[in-house]
Amino acid sequence: MPTYAYACTQCGHRFDAVQSFSDAALTECPECGGAIRKQYGSIGVTFNGSGFYRTDSRGTSGGSSSGESSGSSTSSKKSEASASPASAG
Repeated sequence: MPTYAYACTQCGHRFDAVQSFSDAALTECPECGGAIRKQYGSIGVTFNGSGFYRTDSRGTSGGSSSGESSGSSTSSKKSEASASPASAG
């Protein structure tokens, strides 16, 4: 169950409450009975492993240049193949 941080708007008392997602938010300060507000802050999340960073999905610099050379070799083979029947016929 998550822990929520609350702060009183009248006396400034701050406290944490462990509540279920389905529980209603607290509205009354346990110290003075005043109105309280839920506090929101940044959470610490760390993504470990492959696939979380922009550079993980990219190949190495040598990999992309080899892909281009294989593409140019297939296009040159196609042009040679189309030139052969024309010269034979």
